[in-house]
Amino acid sequence: MSKAALLVLADGRFPAGGHAHSGGAEAAVHAGAISGAASLEDFCRGRLHTTGRVSAALAASAALGVDPAALDAAADARTPSPALRAAARKLGRQLLRAARATWPCLELEALARRFPKGAHQPVVLGAAARAAGLGPEDAAHCALYESVGGPATATVRLLGLDPFDATAVLARLAPEADRVAETAVRAAHRVAAEGVDALPAASAPLLELFAEAHAVRAGRLFAS
Repeated sequence: MSKAALLVLADGRFPAGGHAHSGGAEAAVHAGAISGAASLEDFCRGRLHTTGRVSAALAASAALGVDPAALDAAADARTPSPALRAAARKLGRQLLRAARATWPCLELEALARRFPKGAHQPVVLGAAARAAGLGPEDAAHCALYESVGGPATATVRLLGLDPFDATAVLARLAPEADRVAETAVRAAHRVAAEGVDALPAASAPLLELFAEAHAVRAGRLFAS
């Protein structure tokens, strides 16, 4: 495994399109659910244990070589909001473009042919990690970091939050992220042995509602 490859994949400058998405933070700010560092931490903790855990398990499963079509269908079933499904596929399409250019391989080419409009981003993330020579633990950690890093970065722009405070939130959540990653990897190994029903299905209904409201809001700074 190449830890340097993990840094490339997790780097915010990797051209995967994530900079245009706030992970629900913009809608949460608009609703008053995020107003500063403390509420940002609560929001990110909730993401870690719900959508983050699901995304991490999907990514880890894809890194293990589980059928991406089965994982994509499972991701669809765990994403009730049409707006979030569309955002996940858009991000997956962009990530796959970047991954194919960075780590060209037959598996990524096959994934692109199979999902010309984009697979769910965590599924593509796991496939990209696999192409980069990374394992399920790396894919899970990358997915979890993205699940909280996006909102933290977005709130700096949305609220004028001190970047030091936003980064400190991520640092405080790091031990929890490690524990969630461990559960996600265990679930991924079960998926490889038993099928996608072993994936977690933790829900975040408020994020789904925020996403639908955000999709029709005028003057958005972020796509989702």
